[in-house]
Amino acid sequence: MKALIIAYESERDFAMRRAEKAAFNAYMGPWFEYSKELSEAGVVRGGEALQGPDSATCISVAGGRRKVEDGPFIDAKEQIGGFFLIEVPTIDDAVKWAAKCPAAATGYVEVRDVPDYGQEG
Repeated sequence: MKALIIAYESERDFAMRRAEKAAFNAYMGPWFEYSKELSEAGVVRGGEALQGPDSATCISVAGGRRKVEDGPFIDAKEQIGGFFLIEVPTIDDAVKWAAKCPAAATGYVEVRDVPDYGQEG
């Protein structure tokens, strides 16, 4: 099964990405190790870090009119900081991997099953 691990991070976490080199390395080190562990286990299928919520743009269309707004859709303490797409045997395996994600210790992590609708390509 495929699962999406969604990492939610705080403003402090996003700030650490822009910190001076030593602080940046201290913050990102666990992320690099986690990514390496996923890769070495052969379960990762994709993933990326995301820019902070100040870079978000929300779009909606109603009555044929497009509405564009700055900022994240949900005003919350933690925002989506990145994701990993993994392929594992069960949802329990996905949860085990999610628990190892650095965001689980500083923010929180969400796991979503990625359904297979049988479409190719």
